[in-house]
Amino acid sequence: MPMPQFIALPAFQDNYIWLLLDETTLQVAAVDPGDAQPVITWLSRHPEYQLSTILLTHHHQDHTGGVLTLKGATGCKVWGPANDNIKGIDRRLEDGFRVCLFEQEIEVLTVPGHTLDHIAYFCNHLQDPWLLSGDTLFAGGCGRLFEGTAEQMHASLQRLANLPDNTTIYCTHEYTQANLRFARAVEPNNPDIKVRLEVVEDLRRDGRITLPTTLALEKRTNPFLRCEDQHVRAAAAAHSGAMPTTGVQTFSAIRSWKDTF
Repeated sequence: MPMPQFIALPAFQDNYIWLLLDETTLQVAAVDPGDAQPVITWLSRHPEYQLSTILLTHHHQDHTGGVLTLKGATGCKVWGPANDNIKGIDRRLEDGFRVCLFEQEIEVLTVPGHTLDHIAYFCNHLQDPWLLSGDTLFAGGCGRLFEGTAEQMHASLQRLANLPDNTTIYCTHEYTQANLRFARAVEPNNPDIKVRLEVVEDLRRDGRITLPTTLALEKRTNPFLRCEDQHVRAAAAAHSGAMPTTGVQTFSAIRSWKDTF
């Protein structure tokens, strides 16, 4: 089956609501619609499309705030984590579930850390695999630890890092520039970070989106996926005052550093 078309709708200050368009059925899936208005506006401008599904990654209001309005307006079905506090979910998803969206199989991955209920959606689509990573893996960074532990988040990121390198990653915030400025502080001599930051700063100067990204690019430039690298370990030691002996310790040190960067 052909890949769905991905469209990013800006919301709030720096959120993106991703729309997945099936050109065969003219159905649309919306990912983490924290605000209903951008989706309603898009649908009104494209009346040939019908919102059929909402995919949620976690319970934060900036990802779920528009769900009930959109469900009431369109009759769409809502998929999301097995969290009873999220209103409107029709299908509660758990780790390892395989669901069909637009005739494509999507695997549900539990990735706790940012929140305890966080899930991601992975489609191993032939030559073009893709991932909806929510607030777990960002371009150049990762989510804050609001509920989970460093051990949980590190394990979640390692799980995502084991996906195919050509996986295209659709995350939900425009944090890339700030993340890469931190990555440059961690690895000032990493040429991939230097070049990527220059490209991203040009994009943001023009008000353009920096997403999606790819797993291969993240492995070269995202310090939170590079916790075994000697340069990242050395930077963590210099900041924390103690040489980490495990990837989790490195992650914990640089995540704490990023929180105050």
